[in-house]
Amino acid sequence: MPAPLYRIETSPQLPKEADVVVIGGGIAGVFSAYYLAQRGMKVALLEKGLIGAEQSSRNWGWCRQQNRDARELPMSTHSLALWERFAEETGEDTGFRRCGLLYLSNNEAELEGWARWRDFARTVGVTTHMLSAGEAREKGRATNRDWKGGVFSPTDGIADPSRAAPVVARAILKMGGTVHQMCAARGLELQGGRVSGVVTENGAIATKVVVLAGGAWASSFCHQQGIRFPQASVRSSILSVTPGAKGLPDALHTADVSITSRGDGGYTLAISGRARVDPSPQQLRFSREFVPMFLKRRKSLALGGLEGWKAGHETLRKWRMDAVTPMEKNRILDPKIDRTQIDETYRRALSLLPELQKTKIASAWAGFIDSTPDGVPAIGEVEGIPGFILAAGFSGHGFGIGPGAGHLVADIVTGATPIVDPAPYRPDRLNTSVWGKVAEF
Repeated sequence: MPAPLYRIETSPQLPKEADVVVIGGGIAGVFSAYYLAQRGMKVALLEKGLIGAEQSSRNWGWCRQQNRDARELPMSTHSLALWERFAEETGEDTGFRRCGLLYLSNNEAELEGWARWRDFARTVGVTTHMLSAGEAREKGRATNRDWKGGVFSPTDGIADPSRAAPVVARAILKMGGTVHQMCAARGLELQGGRVSGVVTENGAIATKVVVLAGGAWASSFCHQQGIRFPQASVRSSILSVTPGAKGLPDALHTADVSITSRGDGGYTLAISGRARVDPSPQQLRFSREFVPMFLKRRKSLALGGLEGWKAGHETLRKWRMDAVTPMEKNRILDPKIDRTQIDETYRRALSLLPELQKTKIASAWAGFIDSTPDGVPAIGEVEGIPGFILAAGFSGHGFGIGPGAGHLVADIVTGATPIVDPAPYRPDRLNTSVWGKVAEF
């Protein structure tokens, strides 16, 4: 079933031209369009379905620095500040707040890994606190359990996945940009080898710059242009519960289950890393690149079914720009939930946090989490097609770093000093013989 989503009205008229066209109305796409519009550019944002309806509304809502890969940490830090600044600039409420994130564990190896990350984080000015057994028990008193230790990251926080992308899109409209829902981009037009326009199901838009923030659809779209973008998805199932539980942490991670408070007073519940691998043509194509990541996660991944194949987002088929495309046949990726996982998640949550026995399951949903082989997103201009900027492959981290990613895209497009070093995100790194180290944190 669909995840909860705040809906907005958007622009009725497709512009004939724009300075920049952004494809994809998830968190990376809306923040890219927002920062471009903020710099005075004429921006058109295209979304084949509804703004934020795919993974941007189906995630936990965590905005964290804790345990980030070193390559992503600077963007994570900047993103936290940008989440706050967005509210100040626009008056829009994304639900962001720095409530702190709490991790508890009885696993010595896990605690040692968190301690190593704490030591590294100190070198770049990030504060995180390792918790003794006594401190962990106090912080985690809602569990009524003893813990060997934990970690608390006080400056990290959460935002509301059901609201964030839509209200950013509404801010774009206020600045004079246009936002087009139920309008799929079918492909690019080129002139002299560089971008000259975008063909949509409702007509063409002339432009010299296109930003592809297409989430799980990005690789198949790139394939239409002869671009090789290694990307694979896993299907994750999570749930929300009704309000009623009191005294729980706003955001808690344990090996058994993780919880996040929701704006309606309920909680989102999930088992970290647990997902199904649904074979698809694209996944088979890039299987060699993803073997290291899948092997590392083999304890939490299970073989799925034909959900990924049927969804159409990982097709290798070439489509025509004058005919209906897979994006129009499947406007919103809303895959079948893993009922066994939902039931196990709820059972674990009730065992860990007895207060949740006062709640009921409100909703359950699944989503496709797209990834790159090294677990770091691809952000930058695509080699061989000047004017084509990729912002995809966020590997389950995109919601929290969405503001920083969008700011970096705007920096690249406008030639401004980049908010972070863009080198670790270069798309061309994924098509070399060495893909880089898989994230340790």
